[in-house]
Amino acid sequence: QEQLVESEGGSVQAGGSLTLSCAASGFTFGAYKMGWFRQPPGKEREFVAGISQSSGQKSYADSVKGRFTISRDNAQNTVYLQMNSLKPEDTAVYYCARLRSGFVAIRVTREEYDYWGQGTQVTVAS
Repeated sequence: QEQLVESEGGSVQAGGSLTLSCAASGFTFGAYKMGWFRQPPGKEREFVAGISQSSGQKSYADSVKGRFTISRDNAQNTVYLQMNSLKPEDTAVYYCARLRSGFVAIRVTREEYDYWGQGTQVTVAS
């Protein structure tokens, strides 16, 4: 069955960097757009970044533009989120997700994603 497994997150100081990975199995990874979301404490889950099947399209939330980079390796069935210049407000549980098939563009609404990882905690200390 379809499965997404995020790597372990971690705790970093503000200004630091961290890279998350998400390993996919049980489906043809290269046929789907993928996304990263996060849920800060006490807040709703929000879109962070998305990537198209061939990496030709990438989309970022304004709050992370210029600091985060999404990438994927279809041979390894893995999507990555490189996070630089981390801020305390980046503290959240991070999730990778698969976008339902049929969308031409990357979507930012969580309801349009059909499979989710278990989430991984990222904590940024000030």
